[in-house]
Amino acid sequence: MQYALGIDIGGTNIKALALTAKGRLLAQTVVPTSGGSRAEWTPNVRQAMTEIQNKLRTAPAWIGVAAPGLAAKDQRSISHMPGRLPGLERLDWQKFFRHPRPVPVLNDAHAALLGEVWRGAARGAQNVILLTLGTGVGGAALVDGRLLRGHLGRAGHLGHISVDPAGKPDIVRTPGSLENALGDCTLKKRSGGRFVSTNELLAAMENGDAQARRVWTNSLQALAVSVNSFINLFDPELVVIGGGIANAGGLLFPPLRKAVRQMEWRPDGARVRIVSAELGYRAGAYGAAWQSLQVGQ
Repeated sequence: MQYALGIDIGGTNIKALALTAKGRLLAQTVVPTSGGSRAEWTPNVRQAMTEIQNKLRTAPAWIGVAAPGLAAKDQRSISHMPGRLPGLERLDWQKFFRHPRPVPVLNDAHAALLGEVWRGAARGAQNVILLTLGTGVGGAALVDGRLLRGHLGRAGHLGHISVDPAGKPDIVRTPGSLENALGDCTLKKRSGGRFVSTNELLAAMENGDAQARRVWTNSLQALAVSVNSFINLFDPELVVIGGGIANAGGLLFPPLRKAVRQMEWRPDGARVRIVSAELGYRAGAYGAAWQSLQVGQ
């Protein structure tokens, strides 16, 4: 059976999925990324591929890769990702795998959106915003059925919208960004050193901790204002929210929907749905596999 192999390379784990052309899952594996140089972490990518091949007893017909950073215009590599996964930049994945077909490379958030549109919460939609809430805030946008990449591949970095012009610059120099207002990367500072993860924060809030509630309420307000801005910018059918913070469930979605409802522009009564991602940690690999099918057939 022919299959597409989608590989999502993260700083902690490498996720690999084997999928049919219609998106049926055949096999999957997760291996640690580990290592501080290209020579140390790339063998783990080969290991993930080998595990899939051994399970299915055949090599993939198509391969796609998702990874952090800006994808090159020719989609053969990640062109810009300083400070993480040394050796990732300009690594040509078709040459790496010695594969006869092109191996497209996508930004991980872009790939996650394509995965959710193909087989997840946004299945069949033409206009979608994706936000991934975790250590940072990632994002991607599909407009009229086309993934927005932009001039340099920066399109969709929604976590770097400013919600406080007087705030401190984030990692890409945006003052008071959504990422700094919501991501776990700044939670310790925002909570006066009390919490390092949103899970800890929410547990304290449910136990009646007033400070935890204030921190969470401020974060939710920043998210709601940002989502409302994205609605006006991109006019989506729905907003898909994933990442670890999305596991907050009832503490996140009902108050977020309520806050957005109070400010959303609704021509003729139309409203944008805000939904939870369905594919979880596998979304990027789904999207990478889908993209490989588009360029390889």
